[in-house]
Order: sequence, then C-alpha cells, then structure tokens
Amino acid sequence: AQIRYSIPEELTRGAFVGNIAKDLGTDVAKLAAANLQVLSDSDSQYFSVNVNTGVIMVSERIDREQLCGQNPRCFLHLKLAIENPVEFYRIEVEILDINDNPPEFPSDEVSLRIYELASLGARFPIQPAQDPDVGTNTLQTYHLSANDNFNLNVKARTDGGKFPELVLERALDRELRAFHYLVLTAEDGGSPPQSSKIRITIQVLDANDNHPVFDRPSYGARLVENSPLGTLVVRLNATDVDEGPNGDIRYSLSSHNSAALRQIFAIDEQTGEIRVQGNLDFEEATVYEIEVEAKDMGSPTMEEHCSVVVEITDVNDNAPEVILTSFSSTLSEDALPGTVVAVIHVRDRDSGEQGKVLCHVSPDLPFQLRKDYEHQYSLLTSTRLDREHVAYYNVTVSASDLGNPPLSRHTILPITLIDVNDNAPQFEQASYEVLVAENNPVGSVLVTVAATDPDSEQNSRLSYSILRAGGTDPGLDPTRYLSIHPTNGQVTAKFPFDYEQTTYLQFQVEVSDGGSPALRNRTLVHVFVVDQNDNAPRVHFPRAGEDSATQFRISPSIVPPALITKVVAIDADSGRNAWLSYQLVEATDLGLFSVALRSGEVRITRALQETDASEHELLVVVRDAGEPPLSTAVTLVVLVEEMGPEALQGSEARAADGGGLPSITLYLIVSLVLISTVSLVGMAALGIRCL
Repeated sequence: AQIRYSIPEELTRGAFVGNIAKDLGTDVAKLAAANLQVLSDSDSQYFSVNVNTGVIMVSERIDREQLCGQNPRCFLHLKLAIENPVEFYRIEVEILDINDNPPEFPSDEVSLRIYELASLGARFPIQPAQDPDVGTNTLQTYHLSANDNFNLNVKARTDGGKFPELVLERALDRELRAFHYLVLTAEDGGSPPQSSKIRITIQVLDANDNHPVFDRPSYGARLVENSPLGTLVVRLNATDVDEGPNGDIRYSLSSHNSAALRQIFAIDEQTGEIRVQGNLDFEEATVYEIEVEAKDMGSPTMEEHCSVVVEITDVNDNAPEVILTSFSSTLSEDALPGTVVAVIHVRDRDSGEQGKVLCHVSPDLPFQLRKDYEHQYSLLTSTRLDREHVAYYNVTVSASDLGNPPLSRHTILPITLIDVNDNAPQFEQASYEVLVAENNPVGSVLVTVAATDPDSEQNSRLSYSILRAGGTDPGLDPTRYLSIHPTNGQVTAKFPFDYEQTTYLQFQVEVSDGGSPALRNRTLVHVFVVDQNDNAPRVHFPRAGEDSATQFRISPSIVPPALITKVVAIDADSGRNAWLSYQLVEATDLGLFSVALRSGEVRITRALQETDASEHELLVVVRDAGEPPLSTAVTLVVLVEEMGPEALQGSEARAADGGGLPSITLYLIVSLVLISTVSLVGMAALGIRCL
C-alpha cells in the first residue's frame, strides 16, 4: 500500500507528518511489536516514527528548494518495514513550497552604457532575479522606478522564467542628463510577497547629436576701405555641448563664399578670428556677407553656419575717370561755334560727395564744356577756328571730385584742324621791279616771284602764269619774250633784250592754289631794260665813206678861233653810254687846230704862217662814256688855199649847214631827260602804291 502525506517545507523537528498506525488501520501495539523501521531513499533521514504512537515526525530541516530545486512537485519517499510477517509500506511525503526565499538579483547594482542616439524602442536586458521558490511563491513580477525615458518590459519564457528589459521610450540627451539612476524591484507571489531591488546606473554615452551653436545668429562689422592686411574684422564664438571630439570646434569659410571673397578675408580655424588678407575696395563692394561654418570633430561631423556682414566705409581713394564716348581727333577749321568735338562721360567710383565730379577746360582755348546731364559733358567749339593761326590743339579736360582733399585727373585730347582753302596765295611783294641788262643770255632768270599760301597740302600747292598787264601795248605780248616756271616762279627770258628797241616791259604774274575752287592772286612786274654800251658812236657829219677823208678848205687869212667845221656824231645808246667826247688825236700840226670836247667843233687855234703846210690831215676820235668806252674816228683834211667868193660862199653855206647840225644833239639830250623823268615818276608811283 502507498500512503501520501503533504507537509510544508521548513517544519521544525518533531513536527507531525502523519499517523501511520491510524492510516494503516493497525494497532499501535502491533506496530511496536512488529519492529517498525523507517527507510529513506535519500541520504538524509528527514523523518522518524514514534513506534509507541505511530506518528511520523520531521527529524531534520527540509528545504524543498534544496531537495527539488525548481521542480514544481517535490516528494520524499519512505519505506516502512515490519516483521512477522514482513510487510513493506511506501510512504510519499510531498514537500509543499513556502515563500521562504525572496527573489534575488545577481548583484545589487548594474551599470549600462547607452548612446544618446539610441533609437526609441531599443531594449536593454537586465539580468533577471532568481527565486528558488515555485508556484505562486516564486518571482512573479518586476517594478521599475519612475523615470522619463525608460519603461519595463518583462519577457516570459516558456519555462516560466521572467526576464526584465529596459525599453527606451524617450530619446536620451547626454547634454541634458548624462546619468540615469533607476531601481528595479523583483517581487514574488507569496503572501506576504517578498522582493529585492537592484540599482541600475545608466551612463548616456555622448553621440555627436549637437551641432555647434554661435552665440549670435549673425555678426556685423564696419571697416574702412584699404584697411591694412591683418586687420581684425570680428571674433566669432561657437560652442558645442557635446564632449570630447564631438565638442571640439573648427571654424572655416563656407564654400558658398566666392573665390574673390576668400582672397580678401581669412579665418583662424582655432580662434574664429576673421582678418583682412586682401584689398578692401569700396568701389568693388560696399558690403561683404561672409558665410562662416563651425564644425565639430565628431563622426559624423555636425556643423552650424552664421553670416558676418562687413560694411565698407568709403574713402576718397579714386580719382575721377574720363571716358570718351565719342571723339573726333580731326576738325574742319571752318566748323561753326558750338560744333560738338567729343562726348565725355565722367565717373568716380567713390560715393557721396567724393563721387561727384566737376569738369573744366582752359579758358584760353577756343573750346568749352557743356554739361548735358549728370556725368556727361560735350566738348564744343566756342569761337571760330583758324588752322593757319593754330593748326593743332591739346585740349586738357580736367575732372576733379569733391573729396577732401580732392582728387583729379587730366585727359589730353589732341585735335588737329583740317585745312579749308580759305586763304588766297599772297605774293611777297605787291609789285616787282626788275632791271635787266640788255643783251642778256637766253634762259637767264630775270626775277623770281614768290607767293605763299598758309593753307596746307593741296590747298597750298601754287601754280604761276604770266598775264598781259592792263594798259600795255596790245602788240607787246609778254609771253613772247618771257616764260615762267609754274612751280618755282622763276621768270626767264626767251630772247635777249635790246634797249634800243624795248626799254620797259610790264606784265602780271598770276598765282593760283590747288584748292577747289582755286583761289588766285596777281602781282605786277616792271621790267626795266638797262642800256649796255653796245653801240659805238656814229658820225653823221661830215659824211665820208670808209677809208676816205672829208676835205675842208680854209683861207690862209682865217682868223682864229675860226670854226672850220663841226664833227657831229650820234650814239644809239643812252645815258653815259651816249655821252660823247671829241678828241683830236693826230694832226699835221697839233698846235694849229683844236676840237671842242663836247661839241666836236674844229677850230683853228692860231693864225696861219707861211711856213705852215698847205694841207693838214686831222684824225678826230669820237668816244662815248660807256664802260668800256666805244669810239669812232673820222679823218678831216684841211686845205689852205685862196678861195674866191663862190668858194667862200660855199664854205659859209657848209658852215651854215654845220651850224644847224647841233640841234640833233639837243634833241637827243631832251629825249634822254624826258625818259629819265618818266622813269623816275613811274618808280615814285610804284613806291607810293607799295606803301
């Protein structure tokens, strides 16, 4: 037979388990006589039987957890042996669990390291508590202390084990809270329940979840243009609440900045100082907006941006600029006043008063500036121009700004005047007087007339020609005797002049320029033929043939100084060349006769004597006053003989004829005086005209 008892564990020694005598229905005395023995299957003797009473008692402490562990049912088996007759009884004692063990964690404290960027819902297992009790007395639940970030999840296994997990319900922020302290409580289902606690320390590991933050969203600075290199613009300050490399900040200029800006500004990556490293020019940019980024050294890198607005203050560092919108370097000299020569645009890259520009030109020039509108001027002619007076101008346009001190720029505009045929040629003399010796060589230059034309190039190319002068003899064509070189004005003779035929010639020379239309001018040329001693005196009386002599008869009683005859000669030349002198160069008796030097009268100088010859031969030479002098000789034969009345009358008649001959010389002298007078009057008139 088998008997089953149930007792709780941890009963004290002697505790009642059951009455075997009663349960077997046997008398107690019989059990005592039957030598009752209790045999156990285990090494320990947990029970004993009181043979006198038949009661089974606990003899040793019974720990169900030690005997059966986590087996939900725990039994101790006993065998009862009695003799006479031998019988065996099997007794099964079920050891019932009591809540004698609280749940126990492996340690009192546990530490977790969790990245602050752990995703929501992440689970973090906690070593479970162990409760050797079974059934309702074993571990039933966990409790987590109140917190903002974690919840508790208890994971139940098929074997009944319960494992706690921390579930991240709210994102961690190391910068807000670096450590979290939690308490996990394990509780069994006993009555009263027992529990144990474990302290959970959670260290939030830094993740690069915070970007650097500038202390200001934007920075401003003001600099003067042309600031020296190295000038501090601004010092930036950014912080990163992360730690370690995640909070180590480096500054740099953003890639959004232009390459030109990067050449002007530089930033210190450690200190965040922005300094000038290039030229600041207000005229290129009045404001610079610098994009700056601050990066931490985390992985991945996080960055933040800010802008730095740098305002540039203008200084008067730019001289005005003069730009020729339209300009003609050549200008016709007949341009009317007000003609536009150039259109000028002025500008100054400075600002304000420093960028206002005033322009002017020298008042001494025939040009003026007209302001068309802001920043534009027109250069105009102010008066009439004359290329012959000034052919070239350098017009200096001066542009000055209103800065302090003012800056200025000077631009020279070269203007060349184009010639207009507005000037007629002008002779150097109003008239020319030329003295030409007769018998001049053919082609000899008589005179060179010269004219000038202040115009230029084609307008000043002169051409000469000969015209007949008004009032001259129509039959006396000057072009018959003269020719003129068309370019150099040299007047040459085509034939030799003969004073005895032509003493005076008057003609006009016309000069014309090469303009279109051509302009002309004339001058008067007076040609006076100068007599040359080219004619020897010619004896008109006494007439005699060649190699013959003229005979004259005189009475032996002739009374001195009786006139024997008169030698009359004419010289076709004029002036001194026609002044004649008479000289007795040879005679039979030079002391007997004389010849008047100027009149040519041949007279007897003394009375004839008987000893004197009856025939006398006289050689009279007529000589002019030219250089060299020319002369003619005449031979006279004087016969001394008694003459009758007829002879005497003939002689007287010849003497009378001889007395009429001197009137020819008088005519010649009068003619010479008249010609000289007319010439002097003409020269005086020309002189007055010139003056």
